[in-house]
Amino acid sequence: MKRRAWFLGTTAGAGALLLGWVALPQRSRLGLAALMQPGEGDMPLNGWIKILPDGGVVLAMPRSEMGQGVHTALPQMAAEELDVPLSVVRIEQAGADAIYGNVAMLVGSLPFHPLEGEREDGFGRVKAGRWLVTKLGRELGINATGGSSSVADAWDVVRLAAATARASLVGAASLQWRLPADEMRVDKGVVSHSSGRSATYGELARVAAATPPGSVRLKERKEWRVIGQPVPRLDLPAKVDGTARFGIDVRVPGMLFAALRLCPSIGGSPGRVDAKSALAMPGVRRVVMLPAYAGSTAGFAVVANSYWQARQAAEAVQVEWRSSSSLDSQAIASQLESAVRHDEGYTFHRRGDAEPAGRPGKTIEAWYSAPYLAHATLEPMNATARVSNGRVEVWAPTQVPQMCRAAAARVAGVGVDQVDLHVTLLGGGFGRRLEVDYVAQAVRVALDVPEVAVQLIWSREEDTKHDFYRPMQVARLRASLDAEGQALALEIKSAGDAISPRWFQRAMPALAGPVDLPDKTTSEGLFDQPYGFPRQKVEHVSTRSGVPVGFWRSVGHSHNAFFSECFMDEAAAAAGRDPVEFRRQMLKGAPRHLAVLNHAAEKAGWGARPLPAGRARGVALHESFGSIVAQVAEVSLDKGQVRVHRVVCAIDCGTVINPNIVAQQMESSVVFGLTAALYGRIDIREGVVQQGNFPSYPMLALAGTPHVETWILSSERPPAGVGEPGVPPVAPAVANALFVLTGKRNRSLPLSV
Repeated sequence: MKRRAWFLGTTAGAGALLLGWVALPQRSRLGLAALMQPGEGDMPLNGWIKILPDGGVVLAMPRSEMGQGVHTALPQMAAEELDVPLSVVRIEQAGADAIYGNVAMLVGSLPFHPLEGEREDGFGRVKAGRWLVTKLGRELGINATGGSSSVADAWDVVRLAAATARASLVGAASLQWRLPADEMRVDKGVVSHSSGRSATYGELARVAAATPPGSVRLKERKEWRVIGQPVPRLDLPAKVDGTARFGIDVRVPGMLFAALRLCPSIGGSPGRVDAKSALAMPGVRRVVMLPAYAGSTAGFAVVANSYWQARQAAEAVQVEWRSSSSLDSQAIASQLESAVRHDEGYTFHRRGDAEPAGRPGKTIEAWYSAPYLAHATLEPMNATARVSNGRVEVWAPTQVPQMCRAAAARVAGVGVDQVDLHVTLLGGGFGRRLEVDYVAQAVRVALDVPEVAVQLIWSREEDTKHDFYRPMQVARLRASLDAEGQALALEIKSAGDAISPRWFQRAMPALAGPVDLPDKTTSEGLFDQPYGFPRQKVEHVSTRSGVPVGFWRSVGHSHNAFFSECFMDEAAAAAGRDPVEFRRQMLKGAPRHLAVLNHAAEKAGWGARPLPAGRARGVALHESFGSIVAQVAEVSLDKGQVRVHRVVCAIDCGTVINPNIVAQQMESSVVFGLTAALYGRIDIREGVVQQGNFPSYPMLALAGTPHVETWILSSERPPAGVGEPGVPPVAPAVANALFVLTGKRNRSLPLSV
């Protein structure tokens, strides 16, 4: 049996056992959720929308805001369909009800090649897989912010909820005035009729709550007045004046603070602990031992009146650490190379015979590698917890609120319904806050000081040395060209740890199976690349290094784009072709990709405008999370240091809700990706991470930040991801420019000259 068929069959079987094939709840039912219960004057019209007495609108916000703009984009959708000014829409963080689950993120994780659903032999398999995962997603209702899926997931349901609410409000006016609903006009939250009757949403809300919506119609594109507009972000004023509340800003009367120290060696634990001198220091309350939980390393925390007192006392604790780890990143790199050479991998995509043996023409081969990377969020890990009278209250900057509640409940030994969670703004997520270790630790500390809120804050050193790192990965790429330089075949084999199985074990152990299923993140950006090689084979060997790995902004695309796009430049050179022209030839069957590439090349002046002496251009094209991005980087060398002056970025991300936010995310992605490309590296020796703070794990400085131009291609497709797709092309675009400058191929990250 083909492994793909086995995979789907196993998944379908698991789904049948889990759900019993009962009727699954549909998000489109839009029933009332716990958040949307009537309050003082508030009138809920469905599980997403409620109307205030003054005509204001409250939208249930199912996703966490970590800089990507969802606190503006989703209200824009609601304002559009409700016909209200954006200024009257405010948000409330949604709860755990299943209608708020992120279905798009789960569907996007399926390891299907883009062309598989178009082939007759693959259509049924793809359709069945997507149907099943959609049903599972609706039933599980996993409220998670990740996979650049927030807008894509909300696109249908938020607009439908708002349109349904609008229909109920119009219906209420029709009933009260005994006039036909189709004669009503709605503008800026006021329903009116040519007879002169009018009423605000606030005046109609109570009747509307009991009025069936009748016929519900989503606006046509030509009617939009809010969607597609570059309106200012709604969260901007609070972030400017300092009133925005991130996790580290939480203040509760009488609260205490905690600082932790974890065993320096991954997976280690404390042995003998002498805390006498620490407990004698001013303001120190107690020392709490922290077991390993949710993938974390064991250690201890010190509780004090202030964080500084706790931090100083934590350093004063005398501890003998127990460790038997022999993890070594250099040894792991050698093991991955050996796995590529000798181990059988899972074939994500095959088309014809890609083996180069005996084929006339030219064969090129290259080995690429990428190191472990930390997330280095500006706001280090933190959470505040209080245990009182059998209830647990948690304040946390998290991407997975339900999993935080579950972790808090397990640690405190209470039911999930006894946990109250307040989701704050996130000072950076990038996948690190898909983990729940820091929440579990905060609750464990709070158990030792009942009735008092305790805020646990990680130091930058602990944050860097005890991350869930982007996996190290090694890949071998081979291509065959005929005598005229035409591409014949492509073979890619990679090796590295799979993230998804390890994450499920930590965050959702009930859903972690005994056998690792193929993980799309290991090969994404390789098996689904758009170039028209007639013969292809792409496989991956999943390993278990023992290093804790997690989702990192753009996940597997972050390194796989470096592998594939640098290798495309190598193939172009072997064919004697210009890199852009070679790609154009290979994209004849991918018109969207070709349009994005052409747009970026044109705006960058590729082949048309010469650069100053000492500068070179490099290009890269990559699709991830449904969006296609091409980047052209202008690079020079300054006293042996890489300097990126300009990055021209073209993107097709489907329908655009707010072009300003798209541009901001491309700029953010370039800075994030360039930081990793030039500096990012985590080294492990005898189980200990060698980097600890920004001097040894540097960030891109403002002086080194390039000018970024963003060009958005018009599209009528549904919205796709924006928060991550700008990251993958950065490293290969810069590396390809460096080759023009130096004649040296960079096949490993970070880049060197």
